[in-house]
Amino acid sequence: MSIVVVGSIGYDTVETQFGRVDEALGGSASFFSVAARFFSPVSMVAVVGKDFRDEHLKFFAERAIDIRGLVQREGETFRWHGRYHEDMNQRDTLHLALNVFADFMPELLPDQCRADFLFLANISPQLQQRVLSQMKSPKVVAADTMDHWINTERTALLKMLPRVDILTLNDQEARLLAQEHNLVRAGRAILKMGPDTVLVKRGEYGVLQFSQESMFAVPAYPLEEVVDPTGAGDTFAGGFMGYIARHGKITESVLRTAVVYGSVMGSFVVERFSLDRLADLSWEEIDARYRAFIELTDSHHSRWISQ
Repeated sequence: MSIVVVGSIGYDTVETQFGRVDEALGGSASFFSVAARFFSPVSMVAVVGKDFRDEHLKFFAERAIDIRGLVQREGETFRWHGRYHEDMNQRDTLHLALNVFADFMPELLPDQCRADFLFLANISPQLQQRVLSQMKSPKVVAADTMDHWINTERTALLKMLPRVDILTLNDQEARLLAQEHNLVRAGRAILKMGPDTVLVKRGEYGVLQFSQESMFAVPAYPLEEVVDPTGAGDTFAGGFMGYIARHGKITESVLRTAVVYGSVMGSFVVERFSLDRLADLSWEEIDARYRAFIELTDSHHSRWISQ
């Protein structure tokens, strides 16, 4: 079943200890869509400027990503320039230019309004509400947020959360939203705000999934090198939502498997700059890493039981 994603598309300049890339394709909708399309059809809603390159429109189209909702307007495309510390969990934003994204007002196409699965990427809670008001009767709504919205639009965010089935946010954002330092207490507190499931992303330490009846912890897949963490959270969300859309419903088993697939997808994107690793990724590689992930975390895996 298809997924509609509403978010940003932009050009990123990224510096890490492994080098620098200038004006690379980025944005939450880009990372999400390229990851999710391995599992399910994806339809974008985003805005770009007249400077958006044809090669990137072709990049999406070649991967069967629906770009009918990608609006091109006068002006320049969203830009971000960031520099990561040696500890890749920390980064500094050196430059941010919202450009045409500053007055983005998402308008869904008629068939997008009828979609079963919706992912609201990191846009303001007011815009997320605007999108939700256009949807007919989605089966699953997932949303992302960040510290900026928690600090500046907390009331709007709290109003939106009861309409969301799944909320994704990182560990610092979870603590800020819940006003709890302990992540377990924070996850439980956010559940009381409305979502049925809360996913707390912890970078190199993995993911915590909270639901009304259980908690599930998944480590990050161990890598020798992390080249560029940009987009890892949105790539995780793409794999996670893509798997759920493929199954068409939510159960505890589907949720847990989706978290693992999301973690697998996130482990690939950080291996190179921008979307480069996802661009040539194959399903065979995804399946192999998923199996390796299960073997890594399952002490009763069949490989070891017979020994």
